[in-house]
Amino acid sequence: MSEAKNEKLEIIRHSVSHIMAQAVTRLFPGTKTAIGPSIENGFYYDFLLPGPITPEDLAAVEAEMKKIIETKQDFVRTELSREDALGRFAGEPFKTELINELPPEAAITVYENRDSGGAALWADLCRGPHVANTREIHRGAFKLMSIAGAYWRGDEKRPMLTRIYGTAWETPKDLKAHLAFLEEVEKRDHRRVGKEMDLYSVHEEAGAGLIYWHPNGGRMRVAIEDFWRKEHYRNGYEILYTPHIGKSWLWETSGHLGFYKDNMYSPMQIDKQDYIIKPMNCPFHILIYKNRGRSYRELPLRWAELGTVYRYERSGVLHGLLRVRGFTQDDAHIICTPDQIEGEILETLRFSLNLWKVFGFTDIKAYLATKPAESVGEESRWEQALESLRKAVTAEGLEYETDEGGGAFYGPKIDLKIKDALGREWQMTTIQFDFNEPERFDMSYIDADGRQKRPYMVHRALLGSLERFFGVLIEHFGGAFPVWLAPEQIAVIPVAEGFNDYAGKTAAELRARDLRVSAELGDGRLGAKIRDCQNRKIPYMLVVGEKEAGEGTVSARLRDGKQLPPMKIADFAEYAVGKANSRDLEL
Repeated sequence: MSEAKNEKLEIIRHSVSHIMAQAVTRLFPGTKTAIGPSIENGFYYDFLLPGPITPEDLAAVEAEMKKIIETKQDFVRTELSREDALGRFAGEPFKTELINELPPEAAITVYENRDSGGAALWADLCRGPHVANTREIHRGAFKLMSIAGAYWRGDEKRPMLTRIYGTAWETPKDLKAHLAFLEEVEKRDHRRVGKEMDLYSVHEEAGAGLIYWHPNGGRMRVAIEDFWRKEHYRNGYEILYTPHIGKSWLWETSGHLGFYKDNMYSPMQIDKQDYIIKPMNCPFHILIYKNRGRSYRELPLRWAELGTVYRYERSGVLHGLLRVRGFTQDDAHIICTPDQIEGEILETLRFSLNLWKVFGFTDIKAYLATKPAESVGEESRWEQALESLRKAVTAEGLEYETDEGGGAFYGPKIDLKIKDALGREWQMTTIQFDFNEPERFDMSYIDADGRQKRPYMVHRALLGSLERFFGVLIEHFGGAFPVWLAPEQIAVIPVAEGFNDYAGKTAAELRARDLRVSAELGDGRLGAKIRDCQNRKIPYMLVVGEKEAGEGTVSARLRDGKQLPPMKIADFAEYAVGKANSRDLEL
């Protein structure tokens, strides 16, 4: 979407939010208004309502909004003194609070909705801009979507407000396309697909934000992890395993207790000492490094770990697999000399891009995150590190944006964002410099000149975390995974009970080739079994009957309805194994 078009839509959406607020205050007298910005794909407005509102009420609000649009009201901007503004919004506690917080020199602007005679029908404290007249908004190009609760200014100690979300577009056609997109998003929602395919569950009664992997999800995780480990060994990494808890001094030394405390769980007392369940793996990797003296000849060291960590997230932001409190981090640390850092960054970036390609993601954008306000490390090292990151991104020909101040307190970073099948962007890979921990843990190596030097350290997570990656993967494929990832790769379906023995023998032969196979031997009609396997999104369904049993063959039906020619069992096994081993994205 062009910048000009995007700006026009923002103005439309902001204007529609005002129209919605005007409609709500008409329909629900005594309503107090808060704020109503435009957001991605829409808008919202927060209200303190005199009574409850239900999703069924939204139709009445929409109808009132259409009446307001049809009266062709002007949006008129006026500037008021502080005294006049406070008078204008007397009885509106949220507006009064906002006015009182403005600096003395600030211009206080109000947008009035006026009728054709110039009379003000409704007004809001607002910087704007807005459309000139409601006639610029198509009455069929917006829709109210949902109702939610929201604390005033995000503070749990402040009043709980009612937030109404909506979407608005230039034309009804645009709205229709967006609603179709949302329908597809809902169909692919990893929480829905995860339940339908029996992949994982969350049990609030046992602890929010913690994932239980079911057998089907476990099969997929094993496939992902096996591939991950093999690729890491091929790229010169070694695999580490470290404990889940450690003494608190580790995170005091790293600085995380100072910068990251709110996301860490409280210490537990063991032998009268504070232990912390680990929120990250890096201090443990450093202890392994410091277990003995190191020489420049050993560097670079590339150490990776699928390490499960625990971080506190507010319950209101937990979201299936995408936002959790316990997750397995696709983690690694590279420890190298200053001369090696540029090459290591480039190789890490290449490794990441190749990994994403295998999983079917090719639309990738880089974000270069620079020094934040609170940081550690010399300015010259920040500049050198940032330049190394920039060179790597440029060398790979990646489109990138600069994320000013978006780096961690201990160094700049590259974030890679991938686009899924629906064009949504997900932040996944992070390649992060660290000037902090080598200093704080007094890491060193003996250089060629016999002197002790400080190594450079890079944190990197390519997939991010297995849980979040799994959620994105589910939504990208909508559960219709390529053969190598599918929890069930093949279903053998006898046409009648008399062919159960042949179906069982076929399944056993295929399992012997390390294929994931189910034999559908239970009661039920053939058509129902095929539909069930299609719903489970199994790539290959082998329907076997008298002809197949007599000839030692199988007839493979693909989940998309296509048919492969009849094959001997061994030939089909070879075909399926080839698809799985090559990680082909097509059936």
